[in-house]
Amino acid sequence: MTDDAQAPSWTDAAGHAHPAATGVVRIVSLVPSLTELLFALGLEDRIVGRTGFCIHPKGPVRRVSKVGGTKTVDIPKIRKLGPTHVVVNVDENPRGIVDELATFVPSIVVTHPIDPEDNIGLFRMFGGIFGREARAEELVAAFEDELALTRREMAKLPRETVLYLIWKSPWMTVARDTYISRMLSLVGWDTLPEPATSRYPSVDLDGPSVRGVAHVLLSTEPYSFGERHFADLRAELPTGMHPHLSLIDGAFTSWYGSRSIEALRYLRQFRLLLSQKASH
Repeated sequence: MTDDAQAPSWTDAAGHAHPAATGVVRIVSLVPSLTELLFALGLEDRIVGRTGFCIHPKGPVRRVSKVGGTKTVDIPKIRKLGPTHVVVNVDENPRGIVDELATFVPSIVVTHPIDPEDNIGLFRMFGGIFGREARAEELVAAFEDELALTRREMAKLPRETVLYLIWKSPWMTVARDTYISRMLSLVGWDTLPEPATSRYPSVDLDGPSVRGVAHVLLSTEPYSFGERHFADLRAELPTGMHPHLSLIDGAFTSWYGSRSIEALRYLRQFRLLLSQKASH
């Protein structure tokens, strides 16, 4: 938010300042987790468009028109909806699509959370732009409480290295400068590989960097991993390497926004459960 009390505005991840919305507000969300956040802020009557991947909150979100996918947006349909605001994310929405939308949408709100703490600014930016400051502060308080509890409880456990898989053929993981990796870090899990040439690198399961891994976590998204994939994974692991293989709910590691509050609870419980299993 700027220091000008006469005309408050909130700066997004692209450096664009957005004043408080006035008059008729029509929002299109091209990011599933941000759609969920908009509903959590009580803005359901202002959301006019969303992607087919925006499935939460279940039930209420169904009344909102679909405008394609996060990377395959129906530009003409969005134009017909006449949005005043479109909310996007650097990782999830192609730059070319965002630039095209900017030619006719008054406000494109760009997000790019990397640290879990970035949710605090996200809550306040959306709350400020869309007139839901009080509700935003409730989310901030709930998030900060869960964050403090997570740090306190997880400090009792030793740090471990984990391999977090998001794709198969090739096997792909996450670098440490991603939101996913930093969420896992909060519960004492350091993702591999430590150095990475991209944010979502391919990984050599027979490489030296993964030999000391304690757990391999198979995410339920974006690839829909299931227990049926355990055998495929074990077949490619080096002889003598027997890490614990577990499925992990990808929505609780990668969805920022209001989901992050519940995610901290989920990850605490998940880490404790795996620690108990490993000790037996």
